[in-house]
Parts: sequence; C-alpha cells; structure tokens
Amino acid sequence: MVNRRLASLAGVAAILFAACSGSSTPAPSAAASGAAAGACKVGVSWNNYQEERWAKWDEPAIKKALDAKGCSYISNDAKSSSDTQASNVDALISQGAKVVIILAQDGTAIKPAVKKALDAGIPVIAYDRLIEDAGVFYITFDNVLVGKMQAEALLKVKSSGNFVVIKGNKADANADFLRAGMVQAGLPDVDKSSDKLKNVGEQYTDNWLPANAQDEMTALLTKNNNKIDIAFVENDGMAGGVIAALKSQGLQGTVPVSGQDGDAAALNRVALGTQTVDIWKDARLLGQAAGEAAAALATGTTKDKITTSSGPSAIFKYTNKTTGTATDLNSVLIKPQAITKDNLQVVLDAKWIDKATLCKDVTAGSVTGC
Repeated sequence: MVNRRLASLAGVAAILFAACSGSSTPAPSAAASGAAAGACKVGVSWNNYQEERWAKWDEPAIKKALDAKGCSYISNDAKSSSDTQASNVDALISQGAKVVIILAQDGTAIKPAVKKALDAGIPVIAYDRLIEDAGVFYITFDNVLVGKMQAEALLKVKSSGNFVVIKGNKADANADFLRAGMVQAGLPDVDKSSDKLKNVGEQYTDNWLPANAQDEMTALLTKNNNKIDIAFVENDGMAGGVIAALKSQGLQGTVPVSGQDGDAAALNRVALGTQTVDIWKDARLLGQAAGEAAAALATGTTKDKITTSSGPSAIFKYTNKTTGTATDLNSVLIKPQAITKDNLQVVLDAKWIDKATLCKDVTAGSVTGC
C-alpha cells in the first residue's frame, strides 16, 4: 500500500484528470509474432517476491494483460535489498526489456537506476509505490483514501481513548500516504493527541514485517500497562503481528485493529472479529492496469495518452514536505474498498477468497457470508 518524513498529503496531493522470485518469460499470444513480442518485452523488478500477494494476484494479472497485447514478460527479485534492485533493473534492460515496472524497495535509492533507464529511452512504471521522478508513470491504489478508510472504520467503533499507529517501512512513501489519510478521517496528526484521542505510540516498521510489528505492539502494551484502546495498523501482515501481541495479553477482539490488502488470513480475522477492517485492494485490477500501460508505452503511446481498464492517465501532484520539491506524475489511481464483518459477501462474490477459508473457525450465521 524515503529515509525521511514525507509530506502529510492533506491539501498537498490531488488528482487532476486530463482529456518474482525468478525470471519467467511466457510465450506471447498466438496473435503476436516473435518479432512483435520482442518489441514489446516488459521487465518487472519485484522488491520482495516472497510476499504472497505478488505471486498470487499481481504477477498473473500483469502477465495476462501483457499476453493479451502480444507482449512478453521477464522479472527478477531484489529480496528486500535496494542495492540488488538497482542492479536488477540494469539486468532487465540487458535482457531486452522495452519497459520496466518497478515495485520499489526504496523510492529514493532506486532513482539513479530509474534515471539511467529513462535516459536510455526506456519507460519506467512505478508500481504500487511512489518513485519521486516526473519521468515515471505511477500506478497504485489511492493510498491516502486507504488510510482514511482505515481510520473511519476504527473511529466508528471507538472514537476515544489511547491509540497507537503501527506504520509501514519508512523508506516507502505509502506509509506516510496512509497516515495522511488517517488525519483526513479525524485522527490527530503524527505524534499528536486530541481531547478524546491520546497518541501513546507511533512508529515505522522495517520492511512492513509482521514480526517487527508484533515486537512493537508488545513493547507498547508493556509501556502503557495494556491500556491501548485502538490500533491503527497500516497493512494486513502487520495487523497479524499486532493481533498476536494482543492475544498474548488476552486482548484480541477487544481492541479495534485495521489492515489493508485483502490477505486471506486478515479477511478470516475480520470474520472472527479480531480485525475490525481490511481495506481490500483488488490487486488483479492493479496488475491489469500496469500490464496495459506497459504495453502502450512499449508501442509508443505517451504517458499522458494512456488509458487502462481502471481509468485514463491523470496527474498526481506531490510535494515533498521536507525538501519542498513538487513533482507532477502521470498516474492511474485505483479506488479501494473497506471490508468489515457486514460486507464480507463482497470478496466472496468477487472470488477473491473461498467460503471455507473466509469462515474457518467462524460460528455459522454470526457474520454475513458465513
């Protein structure tokens, strides 16, 4: 969903609409000749392909969209290393990639590799994570809206008390986008409190790791004598870690917890009542849009003329609060959906999850869909 604090985007970000773990190269569709596929070879640099989502949802959707346009696919995996990812981008280009899609481990560290690609005339798509370069095409979900939805859902359940914020990786701009959205929903700003809501702990989590989030939550529970009323957690993996920490103190299900991504385990927790909300980002839509945009860029379409199944190119206006640098990026932002115990049928109908997985250990009839 940089090693410095990025902008709180309220009033800064706006959309103005204008008129793998290893390399794999599936065969192009029957409609494409070998020469056409070579002219439309797309490389993907994954930051950490071990995360379940990328192989299960994003990659198949990218491949399907590329195949439909007669394009081929290659990829590599940085395994959470910024240095490795920089060399991986070079490797994709050496393998003949005409467009490179980058899921950035670190949006700042990757910028020299991005510049090298752009200078060579190779379009770059920043996939799901911001790369602060006006030359890239940015495809993601509306992460400010994700944070807003998370906070709205939790504050609807509990509007006062001690709260903590477990944020994602500091080098990932999404962590701050999400936090900015929470402010839009009425949560006090970073490290701030209000008359009704007291901030008793807020921190970034290296690489969004669930184990790190569990350790953080355990420490915060100890520090606050278990007096934590709301946990604003930025993604599902970390929510699992936070809920494990709560469970160790007998508090699971009593403290509202947020998440995002639509992980199967998280949706099951929503059904069980231990996670309050999961902001579902249908990664199939994101992957499809990226594949469509990459195919268009590979065949000469300019960034401002790209249209995908999720919408046309738009301008994402971003200003870095620390440096004051303003960047306008051509982009496609996709709208997410909040999933609570009241609308679980939505993910079942979309075939995102099966009923047995969603309803594991859930009392029959206790929630919609189970």
